[in-house]
Amino acid sequence: MKKTEQSGSKNSSYWSLFSTFFKIGAFTFGGGWAMISIIEREIVDKHHWIERNDFLDLLAIAQSLPGILAVNIATAVGDKIRGGKGSVVASLGTILPSFFIILAIAIFLTPDMIKNNKVISSIFMGIRPAVVALIIAPVITSAKAANLKWKTVWIPFIVALMISLDMGTVSSPILYILLGGAGGFLFWWLPQRSHK
Repeated sequence: MKKTEQSGSKNSSYWSLFSTFFKIGAFTFGGGWAMISIIEREIVDKHHWIERNDFLDLLAIAQSLPGILAVNIATAVGDKIRGGKGSVVASLGTILPSFFIILAIAIFLTPDMIKNNKVISSIFMGIRPAVVALIIAPVITSAKAANLKWKTVWIPFIVALMISLDMGTVSSPILYILLGGAGGFLFWWLPQRSHK
């Protein structure tokens, strides 16, 4: 099964890659985290381009890198499937819908028109709760894929608490990533040492 999926991913056309990420970019509100569940469904469940565990690794790398999360994921997936050209095609597919929508808004609508228009305001008020759900969904699926257990479930809660309590002190996501990597290494290395 794995061999079939891998060969299928290599034979995926640039158009398939572009159209998939264009659709993701066009119909997702709320930024990168809101896109993750849709990206996962498209590239893991529907097209079988990569395995779920590989997607989780790509997600961790995409978060660690500077830039837009959705574009980072698209670049990584495109590169894995079709190499350098694939990464460009997937990135363009993700970026272009937002570019065209923002361009249209800039041409035809002013901030006052959006703020004072009850229909547009109501639409955005309705979108907000849906965006929260879209952000929570990948958190749950990522936790399942990462095999979080009672021994390790405290780690994301502690990190989230540290980030939320950060009141301008010297810290950044890079610090938490490095601490997480060091903690994971120690968690693996200490039992190895005790066995010796």
